[in-house]
Amino acid sequence: MRIRSRLAPLTTGLALLGATALSAADIRLDVEGAGEGLRDDLRAALLTREIMRTDDPGAQDLVAAAQADYQRILTVLYDAGFFGASVSIEVDGAEAAELSPVAAPEAVETVVYRVRAAQRFSFGRADIGPLAAGTAPPEAFRSGRAARTERIQAAIDGAITDWRAIGHAKARIARERIVARHSERRLDVTLDVAPGPRLRFGTLQVTGNSDVRTSRIRAIAGLPEGAVFEPGEVERATQRLRRTEAFSAVALREAETPGEDGTLDIAATVQEAPQRRFGFGAEVSSVEGAALSAYWLHRNLLGGAERLRIAGDVSGIDGGAEGLDYRLRTEFRRPATIDSDTDLRAHLEFESLGEPNFDSDSAEAVVGFDRVVSERLDVFAGAGLRYEESETVFGTEGHTQVILPVDATYDRRDDPVDPTAGYYLGGTALPFAALDDGASGLRLTADARAYRAVGFDDRIVLAGRLQLGSVLGPDLREAAAEDLFFSGGGGTVRGQDYQSLGIDVPALDGISGGRSFVGLSAEVRARVTDRISLVGFYDRGTIGRDAFPDADSPSHAGAGVGVRYDTGFGPIRLDVATQADSDTSGEDIFFYVGIGQAF
Repeated sequence: MRIRSRLAPLTTGLALLGATALSAADIRLDVEGAGEGLRDDLRAALLTREIMRTDDPGAQDLVAAAQADYQRILTVLYDAGFFGASVSIEVDGAEAAELSPVAAPEAVETVVYRVRAAQRFSFGRADIGPLAAGTAPPEAFRSGRAARTERIQAAIDGAITDWRAIGHAKARIARERIVARHSERRLDVTLDVAPGPRLRFGTLQVTGNSDVRTSRIRAIAGLPEGAVFEPGEVERATQRLRRTEAFSAVALREAETPGEDGTLDIAATVQEAPQRRFGFGAEVSSVEGAALSAYWLHRNLLGGAERLRIAGDVSGIDGGAEGLDYRLRTEFRRPATIDSDTDLRAHLEFESLGEPNFDSDSAEAVVGFDRVVSERLDVFAGAGLRYEESETVFGTEGHTQVILPVDATYDRRDDPVDPTAGYYLGGTALPFAALDDGASGLRLTADARAYRAVGFDDRIVLAGRLQLGSVLGPDLREAAAEDLFFSGGGGTVRGQDYQSLGIDVPALDGISGGRSFVGLSAEVRARVTDRISLVGFYDRGTIGRDAFPDADSPSHAGAGVGVRYDTGFGPIRLDVATQADSDTSGEDIFFYVGIGQAF
């Protein structure tokens, strides 16, 4: 690489103009022997151009920026494989490298960049080693392939990563020899790797905590002291600590020097989050009325990052339902109870429902364990008691049951709040055994959602949802009212009255919930600006008398349009829907307002 003060006439010129109060300078870039892509990259790298657009530079600023641009231009050229290029930067006719930044001229009129890219280099020698057993350098880092600095760096990163993956935490490049043979347009690269010793995890050294006990932080992190070093364990320990929500910041860092016994300590620096927090929310529907919710949270109840959450909500306010719904739930979670990925979770819940087709009061107490199987998969299993007293079309009934709830979620969405790609799977199984004269059985639900972005710049998102539900064991009269299924309203079929679809009981002149449910929803979400999206949707629901619906099971549908406004923490949703059944289409208009996508 040569830096020179003069260059022969070049083939392409592009003037970049900028003006400020202190200086008005023309920034000109002339490039020979390069395509438009490289010209764009060089243009974007110019610091003079950047400060002319964002600052109010004086002459001294422009001279300093021009001198810094030598290295910036060389970086772009090397990344593109041009190791024999020449660069000249002139400030009002004088080579920038020869100017003194402290004795700059009073004004700068022109800065001219002249770059001759010449020909690209290819690799002559491309050697790196020793490598971890069973590994190889990238295909792009081979003799005869185009020589680029990013390919050299990829080979280095790959070799170091492979050694670290089998316990050599301090693997490094001990020596590098890079020679450019200009006459042959070849770049010889030899990289010597020093793997270092195979290390084991030492102690987790914790700093920054004041209220959460150090012993509990180590238990939650779950770093396997004495085990062979593995980078993934460090990342998993970081995620476990963040998952508690007891810390606003978590950083794990390897010690610079291993111990004499072959162990490597890990330093954990944490910043504790405020212990107490409260929040509230609201949602409005022209069918179901308004819903209000609030919660209070303690993130470190007993000094071990235990979380206590008390939440309440009221729904059906001034809506079309028969009455108000109330819920009060207290939940306690203790992280790392059995192991670092298994939390103790217990809740006590009281609920009163005034629904269109039934009223119920219930209480439920459950204790169980929540396990994070992987980054995507979470499973809960527990045991508890449930009592429900309800008034349905069949009369007043009471149920006292032992329940064994199990639920699992598998989430591969790119964003849980506003997904554009991936899918989500959720399922619950609730075996229940009657402690009175009631029936025992099993309640199952499933929820599957998928998303795909299409079109220019992925501005259109196709979203689909399938919901399934089934009650096995009791018949309609024997089942607890809250276990049966209805359809209609937000969450099932928009454009239909809330819980308007169930199983007709003509003899009693009323409607019962069904023992099975199938719900289908489809949305097309089109982004028209950075913050506003338009949505078209169609929902359909089917309720079955038996555990599985059949061709005679009643169904209904709804369709509509909506708008989403992206707030940065989730979209505000407004949907307008109507019936989509052939005999009732367009009879009524329903409005739904909330935060977050419908699904």
